[in-house]
Amino acid sequence: MVRSRVALPAGSLFAVGLAASTVLTAIACGDSEPRACRVGADCTSGVCGEDGRCVDGPAASSGSSGSGDADAASDAGDGGALPPDDGGNLALPGCTPNNDGVITREEVPIQAGLRATFRVAENVDVSTSGSPLPNGRRRWDLSGPLTNDASILVETLPLTDKWYAPKYTSATYATQLRKASDLLGVFETNADALRLNGVVSPSDGLTKTQLTNDPPVTMLQFPLSVGVKWTSDTSVSGTAQGFIVAYSEKYDAEVDLAGELVTPLGTFEVLRVRIDLTRTVGFSTTTAKSYAFITECYGNVASIASRDNENDADFSRAVEVRRIAP
Repeated sequence: MVRSRVALPAGSLFAVGLAASTVLTAIACGDSEPRACRVGADCTSGVCGEDGRCVDGPAASSGSSGSGDADAASDAGDGGALPPDDGGNLALPGCTPNNDGVITREEVPIQAGLRATFRVAENVDVSTSGSPLPNGRRRWDLSGPLTNDASILVETLPLTDKWYAPKYTSATYATQLRKASDLLGVFETNADALRLNGVVSPSDGLTKTQLTNDPPVTMLQFPLSVGVKWTSDTSVSGTAQGFIVAYSEKYDAEVDLAGELVTPLGTFEVLRVRIDLTRTVGFSTTTAKSYAFITECYGNVASIASRDNENDADFSRAVEVRRIAP
């Protein structure tokens, strides 16, 4: 039970979001030195390759809704949108999207030491339904500016020497869950899944947050393809802002759609993962929805999170929208 009234963390709504969430899996520059760049803003082209070198050539398409996107989709055939032209150096080394409708663990970069720039907007109107394409596919355009937009650097942090590392011995990395909060999600990767082990504050102390999911929550279950579903029931316990808490969460996840996603970086062929969260604290229940857009070789390139107790699956008001940017 909750010992005191305290704001509980948003969990893994991003990542994936997914975070969100919920979840961070992104094209990135690693940590080895020397490096010519660490983020796209360091380069004239706006693109920093994984090897720490600027990628030459024109910047990725801004993803406007004009004929250029249609041409790209046509060139890609039945597989849909082509990824941004990155010279072969930006995503997983040696990975070329085959747009086969299946995303395997080997096609997604999930590890410590990655970083990428995302454009993030809070409390904004957004279309989660997108627009129709042939064969039941959808197209989502998140390339344009949104109210309160800000560019942030999202990183997957190693746990080495972190105060919370001994609490999560099987974890792979930690990453900030939401722009509005400094709380970190602690994630574990293995051959078939990305799992959320818990949520922590960056610093130890009397008002620390250190929550553990028992069992860990499955955020992505590989391989991903339309129609794949999974459920995670977990008991959450520990401290939130220094207060002892205990409550339960249920995550119902489904790869519900395939289609094209247009971001500030360019157009991607994606699978959309829908996650419905139900949190129960005593006799009180809170629900929320989130979407993560996953693509081959790059991973999670966008996410959208709903307000609490949102009933509409195609909601139009989001607490946070993030999409990958140059």
